[in-house]
Amino acid sequence: MEAKLVALGVETFKIALLLALPGLLTGMFLGLAVSIFQATTQINEMTLSFIPKIVGVVIVMVLTMPWMLNEMTDFAIYVFNLMPSFVE
Repeated sequence: MEAKLVALGVETFKIALLLALPGLLTGMFLGLAVSIFQATTQINEMTLSFIPKIVGVVIVMVLTMPWMLNEMTDFAIYVFNLMPSFVE
């Protein structure tokens, strides 16, 4: 029983990381690109770093939303199917 709960917890963290990864990677790479651009041009505008990241993350989230919804639905079905095994 405890092993099943631990496995469910691990699977929960895996799915959370998997769903957060596209947005986090987009923000990281856009932040790096803007940083390099600011360093080369010596433009130190604060809004220049935030606007591309926000727009990029929103675009990636909208594009990956069907995949994310499918992953969350599959995980929810998995959890609901696993529930009877916890009640003994």
